[in-house]
Amino acid sequence: MRRPVVGTAIGLGAALLLTAGMTTASATPPTPSASPASAQHPVLVDCLWHQRFRPSDFLLACGDGNSILTGMHWTQWNDRTAVAQGVNVVNDCKPYCAAGKFHKYPVTVRLDRPTAWTKHPNVQHFTRMNLTYSGARPEGYTQVMNYPMWN
Repeated sequence: MRRPVVGTAIGLGAALLLTAGMTTASATPPTPSASPASAQHPVLVDCLWHQRFRPSDFLLACGDGNSILTGMHWTQWNDRTAVAQGVNVVNDCKPYCAAGKFHKYPVTVRLDRPTAWTKHPNVQHFTRMNLTYSGARPEGYTQVMNYPMWN
């Protein structure tokens, strides 16, 4: 009488494992870097070394978080350049950064100079970012700011 119980328990256990495996696989969303568009065009590499394709937000000041691009709407992203309109939110750090206030500045973001990424040589990434301020800009900034991107 024990044989049918053992056989049933093994069968139920196998069914549960199969169901759990199928549920996990179907519930896992695709990763952004797996999209066909990002495989064809260069990516933007963020502070955590993640590949980003048309990000809506991007942290510029990785060390302290005092400058971030937000609300980016991309009008162009191809194998040579990418262009977006967005807002640069910058801490004025007055009297010091922890007590400073964040200010918003409209900006045009342009990415260019794609090259092979050192960490993943088969992936092209943009190596320069230009920010163009259309009006007011943070103290000490020029109308156009150029930033080399990390490799």
